[in-house]
Amino acid sequence: MKSIDFAEATAVSSVKTKKSVSKETYIFILIVVGAFWYMGKTMGVGTMFDVIMKTAHDLLLNTVFFILAISVLAGSLSALLSEFGVVALINKIISPIMKPLYGLPGAASIGAITTYLSDNPAIISLAKDKGFIKYFKNYQVPTLCNLGTAFGMGLVLTTYMMSLGQQFFIPALIGNLGAIVGSIVSVRIMTYHTKKYYGIEGSDDIEDKKQIIDYGATREIREGNVFERSLDAILEGGKSGVELGLAIIPGVLFICTIVMLLTFGPSGVENGVSVYQGQAYEGVALLPKLGKYIFPVIKPLFGFESVEALALPITSLGAVSAAMGFVKSFIDNGLIGPKDIAVFTAMGMCWSGYLSTHVGMMDALNVRQLTNKAIFSHTIGGIAAGIAANYGYMLYSLLFIK
Repeated sequence: MKSIDFAEATAVSSVKTKKSVSKETYIFILIVVGAFWYMGKTMGVGTMFDVIMKTAHDLLLNTVFFILAISVLAGSLSALLSEFGVVALINKIISPIMKPLYGLPGAASIGAITTYLSDNPAIISLAKDKGFIKYFKNYQVPTLCNLGTAFGMGLVLTTYMMSLGQQFFIPALIGNLGAIVGSIVSVRIMTYHTKKYYGIEGSDDIEDKKQIIDYGATREIREGNVFERSLDAILEGGKSGVELGLAIIPGVLFICTIVMLLTFGPSGVENGVSVYQGQAYEGVALLPKLGKYIFPVIKPLFGFESVEALALPITSLGAVSAAMGFVKSFIDNGLIGPKDIAVFTAMGMCWSGYLSTHVGMMDALNVRQLTNKAIFSHTIGGIAAGIAANYGYMLYSLLFIK
């Protein structure tokens, strides 16, 4: 008989369990059956399944692999930037402004850069580093979740937006600025809540600048000469890009397929009447119908050109990679333009799937009880990012576009 040690026993006992068949089982069945009934009634059962399979297949071939290629290039580039000290230089430049903007020590800039080059959870590994976390006071540690999430997948998202056309280069940069605004709002609101939680009153301007300088005084490099280091960085960075690109496949295929089904309508026309042809990206057009009720409020804030564009920030709540999956389709259908790209870049980067990562990240930081505060703060931060990008692009258009 196999013996179980203490660690295994603890792991087994800590597994979350629930009654095998509960109320949520029946609720889930009702939701799934209701969704399939509604779509099947509207499109026809055979057409519905045909559209689902063709949409997922097209997303895999024409979107996922495109994002995968960009992830590999971005991964290799970020590894090169880190290997030859460019990341360290950027860190030294932005470290002095972290305190006045975010109320965090300069070392926090490393977290922002790291997540920008990779993804949200990357900041957790830093937070577990005693050499890094010693510069933060107890009320500042939970805010790292919001700071890191605000820049998650930033490089991949920005590169992808720029790759869609020359006209989207400046909007993507404006979106980055909007994300910075959103990150400041999110971190500042979260700091207010963490100070209340830890019983901190007033401002706290004490900061050991020497320690922060020492932390970034050196950097690790690879073995070998310049050529060997470059080659290793390209290969290792590219490998991390492959892993990231593969990791987004489930989210893109599943979430995007659902969103497409809920966003678009039939693609064919016979005798002046819209008809389904069983082609990819057809759907029941439910989101535009619902979006019309809130669009009058949303448009002044984010400046979206169409109701369908609401699907972009909504999807990025769960997975920004999934939202990226249908940006090109929206552009091809004339549903979004450069300003929408700026707004989505800002909101997509700032939110970057925080609803699906915040709980785990806050748990890893041992402050699960503040999860709701972190989510609330980041929701406001993402909205602020979109508003900032919208009016930032309007200002850019007023000054430079004739």
